[in-house]
Amino acid sequence: MEKGLVIKSIGNSYKVRLDDGRIISCNIKGNLRLKDIKTTNPVAVGDWVEFTSKKNPEFGIISGITERRNYIIRRATNLSKQYHIIAANVDMAYVMATIILPEISTTFIDRVLATAEAYRIPATIIFNKIDLYDEEILQLLAYYQNIYEKAGYPCIKISALKMFNIDLLKEHMKDRVNLLVGQSGVGKSLLINMMQPEFNLKIGDISHSHLKGKHTTTFAEMFELANGGYIIDTPGLKAFGAVDMEKGEIYHFFPEIFRISNGCQYYNCMHTGEPNCAVKTALGLGEISESRYISYLGMLEEDKKYR
Repeated sequence: MEKGLVIKSIGNSYKVRLDDGRIISCNIKGNLRLKDIKTTNPVAVGDWVEFTSKKNPEFGIISGITERRNYIIRRATNLSKQYHIIAANVDMAYVMATIILPEISTTFIDRVLATAEAYRIPATIIFNKIDLYDEEILQLLAYYQNIYEKAGYPCIKISALKMFNIDLLKEHMKDRVNLLVGQSGVGKSLLINMMQPEFNLKIGDISHSHLKGKHTTTFAEMFELANGGYIIDTPGLKAFGAVDMEKGEIYHFFPEIFRISNGCQYYNCMHTGEPNCAVKTALGLGEISESRYISYLGMLEEDKKYR
């Protein structure tokens, strides 16, 4: 029995990196897939696995997974009762966004952040393409940055194309397993190429008819950084369906709402229409942003839909 780190996932095929640096291809032992029928992928990038390679040293069969420190999941596309593990054993989740090209989606950002909170993964927001922003867009960027910093999330402004703050980002990612998540077109692949050009990831353009990003990455892959640590690239997503949360706990994963909820009259307050709700009061005073509160309500509604 050998052990290795899953660095690439394509369907039921995996690339596994051994301690000596060798990379072999692996499939999953048949009964391993049946252990959790809710999960579309029982093995994910970032997993440490046990495998056997008998006849061909370049090919193995995965038979076990080392216990995970954490993982992050999303609802599987068109499979409402299933979920997909994006990555495992993550030290930091980076949510990459742009204000324009494509237009920012606070709903997407908030769902990723809430999921990271649920699995106790620290998160940081990267705002890319600041080289394209005029004064008006920069003011909008400052508005969103203020929302997320008040909620407790660090924000880093970069231009992957112009290499602005890339060295700063490298320092942040040093000696960590870093997950990079974002909608299509925000520049994840370009960023990784600029951090380490030898990766040579395929770069897509923005679809100018819809101002949406085109998918370029179609599978999750982990890359080893020259200055220490790893970065996990993920497929560009149009939406991020949160799962595996109890309705009464969803507000726990919005830090600013959770902090203020201690002042509510009722311990089981859902912060929707109950009397003497400290959260609704804070919303009216501007202490909680309307966009974050709307994201919270949206997750409550989605929870009802899939139960």
